[in-house]
Amino acid sequence: MKDSLFVKIYPKRTIERVEAKIQLLGVSNHYNLFMILNFRVLISLILFIVLLIVSQIGYILAPVVAILFYYLSEKVLLDYPIKKRAKKLEKEALFFFEILLLTLESRRNLGHALSLTTANIDSELSDEFKQTLAEMKLGKSLNEALNDMKKRIPSEAINNAILNMVESNIFGNSILTSLTNQIDFLREKQMLDVKAEINKLPTKVSIISVVFFVPIMLLIILVPVLILYLVG
Repeated sequence: MKDSLFVKIYPKRTIERVEAKIQLLGVSNHYNLFMILNFRVLISLILFIVLLIVSQIGYILAPVVAILFYYLSEKVLLDYPIKKRAKKLEKEALFFFEILLLTLESRRNLGHALSLTTANIDSELSDEFKQTLAEMKLGKSLNEALNDMKKRIPSEAINNAILNMVESNIFGNSILTSLTNQIDFLREKQMLDVKAEINKLPTKVSIISVVFFVPIMLLIILVPVLILYLVG
């Protein structure tokens, strides 16, 4: 990957940004830095050449389309899936942390509690914690594995819960209290998200009305007039 020509022409800041975003897609994603960088450059070049050849205004259209694709491809391939994944993980987090809290209340340590919880919950968030536990078996400490896991989680709320786990391990704070507070926060956040979606419904209904019903009404009104005009 480091020997790729396309990687070498990118600024280090760009490479680090794309790598960080790829990590936020989680352990199950199939993207890699080489694939994303090469895809953006190659498809942009292909679009540029094709439009330049086939279009009469290719000298104007080709650079515009190529540049738009180059910048929008990152949003489509990375930013949108990351945002979608964050919402999915937050929905899963409430149930996961509630089970984890019950396991911790049975006087088990955090590592054992995580192991029991992930064994009994099948979700994407559970898979991330399974990866964390697997890294511990390879030699990492729990704190190191949890800090690495934060790089794979695009949700600030979940990362706060992970940070509380790390701090509890380091300073001996009560993880039960911090986890309970985080569960309450996630529950309240989900309620606010639902209310926000409900508040958007009138706008969505208005847009649907404009797109579908207004043209139909115009047809109903104008068709008789057109018929009379054609007959007359």
